[in-house]
Amino acid sequence: MSGETHSVVLYDASDGIARITLNRPDKRNALNDELIAALKDALRRANNDSQVRVVILSGSGSDFCSGADLAALQKISSFTVAENLRDAQSLMELFLLIRTVNPPVVAAVRGRALAGGCGLALACDIVLAARSSRFGFPEVKIGFVPAMVMSILRRSASEKKAFELITTGDEIGAEEAAPLGLINHVIDDAAFDDEVNAFVQRFKRTSRSAVSLSKGLFYKIDSLAFAEALGAGADINAIARMTEDCQKGIARFLRKE
Repeated sequence: MSGETHSVVLYDASDGIARITLNRPDKRNALNDELIAALKDALRRANNDSQVRVVILSGSGSDFCSGADLAALQKISSFTVAENLRDAQSLMELFLLIRTVNPPVVAAVRGRALAGGCGLALACDIVLAARSSRFGFPEVKIGFVPAMVMSILRRSASEKKAFELITTGDEIGAEEAAPLGLINHVIDDAAFDDEVNAFVQRFKRTSRSAVSLSKGLFYKIDSLAFAEALGAGADINAIARMTEDCQKGIARFLRKE
């Protein structure tokens, strides 16, 4: 087992599961430079641990993440264009990192996931949400644009609903978010921790290398034409056949036959 690395982000890994917890409960786990940097460190740590099969990302306290904090908003209001671009790119790197680390990243959402916090949840590979949780992109209400999270939302929800969410700034509940494709499962609040733990156990029964290769290919084909996507699939198919997990899996299957 390994313990925490940063006070604003807690890290614990045991039994194949890395648990990363946003730890600014008094600020509703709002994003700032320190938290974003610590979260990247924790994700890289999980990625470099050969024992980790799955990552759970959650928030301490009553909310998952409320977006940027007031101090961060005050800071960017005085930034130059170049400074604002560097700041935005830091968050962009976090979203990309979630998609490129080898283990699946499961967002376990309680309470509010708003603005960049909603984007953080949706950037994860799987989203499990408590029935009372809330999602939304309120940026337009203060003249801001949910710019990077738009790329994530656009891949999850229909064009019409995604446009409505980013231009009205309305919040929606978990039960409305699920059929839109924003979350995978709605879980009763009282059973949330137990159900999340039960869900991630599935990844301990799969091949780590096969899941990693599947994740990489899944996101890669976003930008490919159909023929190119098939070609990328053929490449991964050939690579997968050569892995130790596949060789052992085939041997076990043949013994059963």
